[in-house]
Amino acid sequence: MENVRTRVSGAGLVFALLLLPGCASFAELRSADVKVANVWHATLPHKGQTASLVSWWSSFGDPSLTSLIGHAQAENPSLEAAAADIERARATLASADAGSFPVLDGSGGVSRSGTGGERANRIAASTTTYGGLDASWELDLFGKSRQERAAARLRVDQQIANWHDARVSLAAEVADYYVQYRACRQIEAAYRGELASQRETIRATETATDSGLTSTADLALARASAAASSSTLTAQQAECDVLIKSLAELTGGDEPRVRALLGKGKGGIPAPKNLRLAAVPAEALRQRPDIGALELDVAAAIADVGAAKADLYPSLSLGGSVSIDSSTLTGTSAPWSFGPALTVPLFDGGSRRASVKIAIADYDAAVAGYKSGVLSAIAEVETALVRIDSSRRRIGDAGVAARNYRSYFTSIDANWRAGGTSLLDREEARRSAQSSEITLIEIRRDAVRYWIALYKALGGGWDAAMLTATADQTRPQGLN
Repeated sequence: MENVRTRVSGAGLVFALLLLPGCASFAELRSADVKVANVWHATLPHKGQTASLVSWWSSFGDPSLTSLIGHAQAENPSLEAAAADIERARATLASADAGSFPVLDGSGGVSRSGTGGERANRIAASTTTYGGLDASWELDLFGKSRQERAAARLRVDQQIANWHDARVSLAAEVADYYVQYRACRQIEAAYRGELASQRETIRATETATDSGLTSTADLALARASAAASSSTLTAQQAECDVLIKSLAELTGGDEPRVRALLGKGKGGIPAPKNLRLAAVPAEALRQRPDIGALELDVAAAIADVGAAKADLYPSLSLGGSVSIDSSTLTGTSAPWSFGPALTVPLFDGGSRRASVKIAIADYDAAVAGYKSGVLSAIAEVETALVRIDSSRRRIGDAGVAARNYRSYFTSIDANWRAGGTSLLDREEARRSAQSSEITLIEIRRDAVRYWIALYKALGGGWDAAMLTATADQTRPQGLN
């Protein structure tokens, strides 16, 4: 197996080192290598069918979910902001590219002049016309312009990667809220069913109390339990409405549309087909757009250092001008000039060297951010794997507990109706059955949320090869 550190930090950064000008020494730049384990330390979820990250959302089999994600991708302002960042980076690149071309300015004008006053001082009125061209071209002797263009080009790719990261995060957030909403409605239905049962218990207890078969204390207990359940149900309904608001915010603010889609969707918690995670950590990181963006940031920072160092050396430019002046008094003249100009930095109070230090400090910050991002990415995947494995094992136990608690309640309820047990015992059995059933719903909900977290931690279908396209070929609206 290849050395993992080489695979993580080498491919994306080596090409940037080739951009450095030969006249500049980069011994002071620290390495961006990150030590990454060769294997995952958590249990890998290899069971189940394999699904592509790109088409993973369709594996839920829930058209409402895919529609909500589609609306979010089309209308969420965060993606519009990310697309604007790409356009800004492209404009910066265009400006940097323009610096490698000659600059040509033109001028022209017409004026009429003369002198009045005494006869001896008078000068007859005359018309003067003039036109001229000024050209200049700075030669990139030490690679400053080349480094600036390289940095700008890398930052275009970085913003594209950030845009992909925003898309992945947004899709995962919509799906997470959707799963929470479906589970919320299931819990609400459980509370509503229990409340209906408790109200029947109140009616039966009222009849028994009126007949003198039970005490008023049992009636008070039944009414108190029903009131507590009603309060819990109201709070649960509010939580479900809050989740609808959150989904509306993410998908463009059209709440009626969100409610309509939720009404059409499946009532249960949608479950995806399992992802097959066979890649080692270094390969998994290649699927994360945020890591790609951090890697590009390091490469751009290297180019910035090169540009700052190149500015320490002399600059050579070619300049020339030609003009035509015509006057009714003096006639026509056509002066011109052309020649090189050398600018040598002699004393600037340390400004240029300070700029180099700033660029090196920015590089160090980019390296630190890259290392932190890699470690966080590995931790996110490992954490998701642990939670998926834990929830999968907990579901079986929770299901057994829910069935048996419900069976226990059914027996206690039958004994209570026959007068063989107290209402307090029945209420305790009911609460245990209800709590175990809600716990099972929550574990199933969390299991799906952990799969979504793993999907996001693995990069969500983003492909690093997309960055090989040119800037003109990778407009945000055309990316998948």
